Amino acid sequence: MRRLIPRLILTVVGVVLVLTPFFVRPEAGGRGPLPVFFAYADENFSVWFNVLAVFAFILGGANLLRTHALRVRERGRDWPYSLLTLVAFTAVLVLGLFKVGGPPGLQGSVSHGDSALTWIFDWIYMPLKSTLFALLAFFVASAAYRAFRLRSWEASLLLAAAFVVLIGRTPFGVTLTAWLPNVLRFLRLDELSIWIMKVPNTAGWRSILIGISLGVVAMSLRLILGIEHAVLGGRR
Repeated sequence: MRRLIPRLILTVVGVVLVLTPFFVRPEAGGRGPLPVFFAYADENFSVWFNVLAVFAFILGGANLLRTHALRVRERGRDWPYSLLTLVAFTAVLVLGLFKVGGPPGLQGSVSHGDSALTWIFDWIYMPLKSTLFALLAFFVASAAYRAFRLRSWEASLLLAAAFVVLIGRTPFGVTLTAWLPNVLRFLRLDELSIWIMKVPNTAGWRSILIGISLGVVAMSLRLILGIEHAVLGGRR
């Protein structure tokens, strides 16, 4: 019974969400009990999901505090970083909940220009994020060198495309091939990098999205039909 009730709820909600677009239509006018029911579900299910997401965030934050506090207490590996995580998490949480520096009251915006949370976001989070992405470029170049070694023509093609995109997005790449005449403009590195990102990259990304969508449909059917039990903590 402990597994049957969640499975029934999952099946009913999944079926309702699948059927909702077929019944909720502006031109139908919402006549009849079924359109009214599905319109109600379409309007309120998203609100219920947001409420569940709030509890998921709370559980995630509590799990983060528990995990890092345990590591600090036991002096585990890299425990100073866990201590820094706890201090930063607690400080940002307190500043955000009490809206320090911003408009008072529950309706006050936490993203106000004078709030402490906005200052942390603009002057601590954003520089750290930019630094991380700047370092990530070197890791990407190193990984590309190790992965795209010239062992086959496919690897050679990937290496050439990666080189063109990396160099073509920099001022050095633009200057390197700027001498080419307009007739051969398509051979300039900046033009080639844009073409690679717009044409082959878009085609590959769309094919990946189609595959992911088919996988989501298959998994959704397995969940609705009760074939997939891993989501409830059981075995397949």
